[in-house]
Amino acid sequence: MVEPDQERAFLLPLPVERLWGVGVVTAEKLHRQGITTVGQLAELEEATAEKLLGKATGAHLHALARLRDPRPVDGTRRRGSIGSQRALGSRPRSPDEIDLILTQIVDRLARRLRDGDRVCRTVTLRLRFGDFVKATRSRTVRSDSDRTSVLLAVARELLFAAQPEIAKRGITLIGISLSHLGRADSLQPELPIAWDDGARLDTVLDAVRDRFGAASVARAAQLGRDPGWSTPLLPEHE
Repeated sequence: MVEPDQERAFLLPLPVERLWGVGVVTAEKLHRQGITTVGQLAELEEATAEKLLGKATGAHLHALARLRDPRPVDGTRRRGSIGSQRALGSRPRSPDEIDLILTQIVDRLARRLRDGDRVCRTVTLRLRFGDFVKATRSRTVRSDSDRTSVLLAVARELLFAAQPEIAKRGITLIGISLSHLGRADSLQPELPIAWDDGARLDTVLDAVRDRFGAASVARAAQLGRDPGWSTPLLPEHE
């Protein structure tokens, strides 16, 4: 959290790579000129930054370094997808271990859906193999859902289909994203209604976690296992 009037103290000491739009090539150009921090970029004249990086890029990054950004903040637009991923390192992972990590990710995402009164239709599995090649697999379900059991079943099907490639090439990252989000109150129940679809269980577990903390209840398979990082999120606006 950056307190009011502390923006300069927060931003200027950061590595220049932390500015949005500074990639590997741009960073190398700046480093060759001895510019390694945002503050050093801010000390340049705008014309010098434009000459070094090109007119459009130089002007944009120089403005950001001096805390100027004319783009408006839209607090009414809701995100179109949510996701989470976990780096696995280079050591081999068993299918059971990968499934456990997948379950942890889907558990968190499904709860985020319900906390935001959202549902989704498309589940995407994101993988990075041992040779660092990335791949995605996705499936769109017939009806929008926020049920953990439904989303986990789809994610597991995608993972099962990718297991031959994982076994051959290894895996260094796994992630899930949920897209085609909609409002939960727009969900139309289908007939016949499946009363045992896990909705009651999800509701009870969410209530327990809200009151006693996210780690207060978990699947038995997850006990004593590293849950991975969970990134704090800003609330969505209506």
